[in-house]
Amino acid sequence: MTLPATPPAGATPPSSVADSGAKALSQLSSNFDTFLSLLTTQLKNQDPLSPLDSNQFTQQLVQMSGVEAQLTSNNLLQQVANNTSNGVSTAVSLIGKNVRAVSDQATLAKGQAQWSYNLPADATDVKLTILNAAGQVVHAESPSDMKAGDHTLTWNGKDLAGTPSPDGSYTLKVSATDASGAAIATTTFVQGLVSSVEQSNGQTLITVGATPVPWTQVTNVTAAAGA
Repeated sequence: MTLPATPPAGATPPSSVADSGAKALSQLSSNFDTFLSLLTTQLKNQDPLSPLDSNQFTQQLVQMSGVEAQLTSNNLLQQVANNTSNGVSTAVSLIGKNVRAVSDQATLAKGQAQWSYNLPADATDVKLTILNAAGQVVHAESPSDMKAGDHTLTWNGKDLAGTPSPDGSYTLKVSATDASGAAIATTTFVQGLVSSVEQSNGQTLITVGATPVPWTQVTNVTAAAGA
């Protein structure tokens, strides 16, 4: 996976360009308001026998409107450039492909949520705990397969009392120890088909199955079956 290129040395950062555009629009707006205020004062106090030439201030209005339109256009172009640098163009290319992304969250939908987790070494004790959005434990189990490698947990959405949980985002916590009792560092993933791309709070997210994850967390990409 190729990350967005770093701007060349000496190039103006996108944020600086955007800030400059916003500052220019603010100054133009202030100047425009001042111009209208002066124009209104002139019109109120003009000599009836020698009225002001309307062509002059009409031309100024047209010029200022043109500058404002150009600055707005530049800001829109900058937003497009920022979206590209934030990985939108790369993330869009993942739509329709199967990916694996680092995430401890999965979305429960239609009574099913699924995670994958990796044990880098054989374990003697593994505990899987699922938490809801409020941080409450809704499911816990100890798998029998504790060999090193990848493992999958599929949850039917039922809580500790056997009651179906509402659809939504849930978090998987994996704790594992080896024969000496030392903790084993585990990694949790979500896998599935990418269906969409969105930006939220300046971050590019892809929807894997039904779960939104940052596209930068993708570790593996494969073509969808039949593609």
